[in-house]
Amino acid sequence: MTDRALVVHPDLMQPGLRAPAARLEEAVGLTAAIDLEVAASEVVPVKQVRPNTLIGGGAVERLAGDIRLLEIGVVVVDASLTPVQQRNLERAWDCKVIDRTGLILEIFGERARTKEGKLQVELAALTYQRSRLVRSWTHLERQRGGFGFMGGPGESQLEIDRRLITERITRLKKELGQVQRTRGLHRGARQRVPYPVVALVGYTNAGKSTLFNRLTEAKVLARDQLFATLDPTMRRVVLPSGQNIILSDTVGFISELPTDLVAAFRATLEEVTEADVILHVRDVSHPDSQAQQADVLAVLADLGIDESTGHVLEVLNKADLLASAERGHLTQRVAGQGESVLCSALTGEGCEEVLSLIDRHLSAQRRQVTIVMKLEEGAALAWLYDHGEVVGRQDRELITEVDAKLAPRDLDRFLKKFASCIENHDILAAQSAEPQIADRNLASGG
Repeated sequence: MTDRALVVHPDLMQPGLRAPAARLEEAVGLTAAIDLEVAASEVVPVKQVRPNTLIGGGAVERLAGDIRLLEIGVVVVDASLTPVQQRNLERAWDCKVIDRTGLILEIFGERARTKEGKLQVELAALTYQRSRLVRSWTHLERQRGGFGFMGGPGESQLEIDRRLITERITRLKKELGQVQRTRGLHRGARQRVPYPVVALVGYTNAGKSTLFNRLTEAKVLARDQLFATLDPTMRRVVLPSGQNIILSDTVGFISELPTDLVAAFRATLEEVTEADVILHVRDVSHPDSQAQQADVLAVLADLGIDESTGHVLEVLNKADLLASAERGHLTQRVAGQGESVLCSALTGEGCEEVLSLIDRHLSAQRRQVTIVMKLEEGAALAWLYDHGEVVGRQDRELITEVDAKLAPRDLDRFLKKFASCIENHDILAAQSAEPQIADRNLASGG
């Protein structure tokens, strides 16, 4: 047996945004992501779904000949297979067969690095295996990561016992519960800092990590490869106005993302749901860019995030790969919207506009207030400079009057943290325990 793989996309002839050829190309990329040699790939038309094999008997027989001729060791079927269909195809083709869900889980199993990521992927993999009792295979030449969909030398040939899987799933859920509590504490600590959180989301390989590295000068793994990033990474970024934000790089989305995987990664994706701003990074050079956009928005909707809420901004990435005419059209469209920007994370073009877009969006949510405090309250004054935008300041003998723009939640935090420092400019301040603040909403600040 070999590392050579055949990739098959069953075309169910259902209407949709994505062309079968594009789906096949994506499946080839997923297969290559786990270091399999793709010897051949093809789209197989399916006029009627067969309960026992999914594709027709003639196609099964024809592909069996190709598999023997090309010495194929693994067949990747770019669809969801039932346990019966997978078993029947393995018998007919005499090789290992994995479906789209198994392939994605295998990739995640190899790429997860943090404890949380490994727990999440293992939980999803075991949930998937429980209905199949998948056995390991010994057809590969080296020991491999993952969860047994591909297998490796020295691995057991015994079927996984359903009871043991269930017990392990129970333990994993308990461990993940503890991880979620720890993440919640970290989130609480960030909220006490606090800086606005900006989360990068997008289809896998849209260039999120490259953009993250460009904006933060970090060195997060960024490759022209599907699912190069699994574990979330966070860095501080200073916006043009001087405001600090926390930028978060997250796992890429994909069409037909396994439900078990979405559920397992919900703890990680909570970083997205808690974000003040969501940057949807799109690969506008990709022929299926619109279909990818729809897939990402569907996952966001599943997380309870509606793009119409106003805190989802769009970054049209990989502008350097566009033809001049298409680029000009997109430039005009972006100029008329105000909530998207065209850039190239690879060359750096337009990345300053990305930061300015975030800045404008956060600024539009701020309220302008006038705060009066004693000159000696340096910590409160420094907090305003760090977390808001000071637009005016008048120092007198013993007090200072500061005009500042603050996000509503930052204003609440400031009042809780420095209530005792705030004074009204007249004698009435001494008669009230509550801080006196003159609120002056600007038309630009909402």
